[in-house]
Amino acid sequence: MTHLKPGDPAPDFVLRRDDGSTISKADLLGKPVVLFFYPEDDSGGCVDENQEFSELSSEYAARGAVLVGISPDTADSHQKFRAKYGLKVPLAFDPERQVIEAFGLWQMKKLYGREFMGLIRTSFILDAEGCIARIIRATRIKGHAAKVLESLDEVLAQ
Repeated sequence: MTHLKPGDPAPDFVLRRDDGSTISKADLLGKPVVLFFYPEDDSGGCVDENQEFSELSSEYAARGAVLVGISPDTADSHQKFRAKYGLKVPLAFDPERQVIEAFGLWQMKKLYGREFMGLIRTSFILDAEGCIARIIRATRIKGHAAKVLESLDEVLAQ
């Protein structure tokens, strides 16, 4: 399992997005980036999280930050999810979990006494050099997008 920490270079990645474009770490150098990893399209908490990031997307853009949601779903699932809820944030898909695992987020989880492998809901702020500036675990879904925005402000103030 990967154990990333602030100051580490972010893993290299290339991801396809629901609009047909690709996004890579190399493309994003020179600007701050917020990657928010979430488990599944169209599930309660993931809907809330994506709606909150969408509501704040103009705030992220005003700070020059690129905002990308990432899950192990497919392009088709993302397209339906975005359309159903009017989401503004670009969604990248990683069904093979290569990027999810590179960021160390595919881990053992426990729910109602049952253990299973799954994605740990986490956001990463990358600085303009492509290094990890902050890692924010989503301990509470409500308010997570605002908490990440506050952390971004702290990173930009440094």
